[in-house]
Amino acid sequence: MPAYVMVNVDVLDEEAALAYAPVAQRSILDHGGRYLVAGPTPEPVEGTWDSSRFVLLEFPDMARIREWYDSPEYRRAREIREGKVRVSLLFAEGAPPEGFVS
Repeated sequence: MPAYVMVNVDVLDEEAALAYAPVAQRSILDHGGRYLVAGPTPEPVEGTWDSSRFVLLEFPDMARIREWYDSPEYRRAREIREGKVRVSLLFAEGAPPEGFVS
């Protein structure tokens, strides 16, 4: 079942972000991930959203997300952004087509 990574991003150093982005993107694509949403955070319909950018990634399953996150390629990306790009990640498994299961 597909699994998802929800990402909140705040860029503190634009130059570091430009170095980080292609390394992170390549690692995501190389591990079977694909971008569903990426860009500036739109105006929230309700409540507040505390980041300037939002990314939603889809992977084939949760195991693939864990492989990507623990990979040397993504560790390198994290080193590049450390202290310069603030990232919050949330991993979630997809729901079956019929919706939530109790």
